[in-house]
Amino acid sequence: MPDRPPLLLLHGVMMSANAWAGVVPLLADRFEVIAPTAAGHRGGPALAGRATVQVLTDHAERHLDDLGLDTVHVAGNSLGAWMALELARRGRARTVCALSPAGFWTPGATDQTRSAARLRFVRRLTRASAPVTPVVMRSALVRRLSMRDIAAHGDRLTPEAATTAAHDLLGCDAGLDLLATTEAVAPLDPLPCPVTFVWPEHDRIFPQRINGATARRVVPGGRHEVLPGTGHVPMIDDPALCAEAIIRSAT
Repeated sequence: MPDRPPLLLLHGVMMSANAWAGVVPLLADRFEVIAPTAAGHRGGPALAGRATVQVLTDHAERHLDDLGLDTVHVAGNSLGAWMALELARRGRARTVCALSPAGFWTPGATDQTRSAARLRFVRRLTRASAPVTPVVMRSALVRRLSMRDIAAHGDRLTPEAATTAAHDLLGCDAGLDLLATTEAVAPLDPLPCPVTFVWPEHDRIFPQRINGATARRVVPGGRHEVLPGTGHVPMIDDPALCAEAIIRSAT
């Protein structure tokens, strides 16, 4: 085992390990950071059959096995936060930092379908603009507007990072299956490890007033905090704040 404790970072749906690019350097002095790309996502392992959260969690757990790690600190965003909770349920997490976790809904209900519809819209918009993405992403205004559903300050991404994010989105084979999932986070009580829920202040996908209320009921032992000035993918808006939240959750 390394001197630094291992920390697994799990990204959101239709993203990749690139989502953590601004955060990893801020954590590397404290943790042995592991940031894989999820199965069925661009750059990650291929999937055979339908993509589900449980299947993706299986892949993440096998990755830990391959590394010889029984337990790790886990931080995830959106889909990745849901996977982090599932790893905790399986006894693989020392602590969990769940940034804007998916899965706190009633399958098929308005709260899930509204969130999925927003993400499908982002995908359609990205596909329509794909031929000119490298050019238009040079504009800070375009970056801000095109990412308004997932970030409060999309213009803070570099043009290159924004173009990579667009390629990740379009190259995700598992995205549509996951957006149509009939799964939800099952009750987790008592907690198998400390869990911190981190809700971005301006989240348009999973707002705290809706999904946070469900999380308090389903995972009653969790600690909750708000990340000011950030949207659904807070690593875009403020990597330093995200790193600080992850450090707090693991100590």
